[in-house]
Amino acid sequence: MPSSPFLRMALVLGLLSAIGPFAIDMYLPALPEIGHGLGAPVGAVQWSLTAFFLSLGVGQLLYGPLSDMAGRKPPLYFGLVLFTVASVGCALATSIEALLVLRFLQGLGAAAGMVVPRAVVRDLHTGHEAARLMSLLMLVFSVSPLLAPLAGSGVIALAGWRGVFWAVAIAALAGLLLVRFALAETRPATDRTHSNLGSALRGYGLLLRDSHYLGLVFIGGCAMAGFFVYLAGSPFVLINHYGLTPTQYSLAFSFNAAAFFAMAQFNGMLAARFGLEPIVKVAATASSAVMAAMLGYYLLGGDRLAVLIGLYFIASALMGLVIPTTSVLALEEHGEIAGTASALMGTLQMLTGAVAMALVGLFADGRPLPMVAGMATGAFLGTALCWTTLGRARAAPGQRRRGARA
Repeated sequence: MPSSPFLRMALVLGLLSAIGPFAIDMYLPALPEIGHGLGAPVGAVQWSLTAFFLSLGVGQLLYGPLSDMAGRKPPLYFGLVLFTVASVGCALATSIEALLVLRFLQGLGAAAGMVVPRAVVRDLHTGHEAARLMSLLMLVFSVSPLLAPLAGSGVIALAGWRGVFWAVAIAALAGLLLVRFALAETRPATDRTHSNLGSALRGYGLLLRDSHYLGLVFIGGCAMAGFFVYLAGSPFVLINHYGLTPTQYSLAFSFNAAAFFAMAQFNGMLAARFGLEPIVKVAATASSAVMAAMLGYYLLGGDRLAVLIGLYFIASALMGLVIPTTSVLALEEHGEIAGTASALMGTLQMLTGAVAMALVGLFADGRPLPMVAGMATGAFLGTALCWTTLGRARAAPGQRRRGARA
């Protein structure tokens, strides 16, 4: 059973990681009302979501090296302050143009909470202990997709769409208190002596030449791409096509998210028994099989909501084994530049998801098939990459690092 400090660290890191996603998930039910309130077309309002995703991805490239150079806490302070100020600005925005700029700044602030907690996990643990802490972190993190859509609906009913931004600003202030009083610095000054802008650029260069690291990053990225496609398409499919109410949609969304985070709790136990890499290979392959069944069902003319929800519940659970475990494996051999490695991983995965969302959007017609095809494609590519990256005989860690530097 995890010790009290272990659980406390998971709680702190999970809550810090959830602040940015909370600003996404809580915001989704407000999109129609924002368009009406600011007199903006649907496309312009959707760009406010895209702006947040873009800055959330690119911003991680900045915070990773900063956390290696200055320690883990200063970037968190800066990011949370920026997020708070931008959230207040969003709440007071009087035009869609101002909202777009402020959402971009809000995403830049939120990026700190995406990068630094993963680096802290690597500072403290490796192997199955890291997988166990990452899984607990994901359990706490699950508060966002499980509760944020429902919370957003409630806040909008009471205070309108502007109330959502006041709520996330308060959450960021609570995050600042957590960093100040509940998070110890895990990168001591002695470990920062060789960290500077030059070393950060060299670190990115090393990582971009490390095919094993990149393979692991994109295995997780393909899994996340499937989720991004579902995130963008499910409101139209479940509400417009299948006739769910917004509250019923929120419950369905939470049901699938619960599968992911519940299964993630078995990572540490399974890793200790079977190893990290076998878990990824089996779970990714099984998820592809489930998505193939779902795609085949819709290609053959099936159209039942229960099939979509039930099969995606299973696929989500399997991804709960893939995404946290590939994150641990990707950072395993880069502890000296864990912040930089975490940043590049987050950016590449976020951009992979954004590209997938945009591509599937070209074919979206409000029916399930384009969304399901996009989700299945992500699963298939992730599995192929999984067996390419982990299925081949690999050099020893030291040899692989030397090869990357060559």
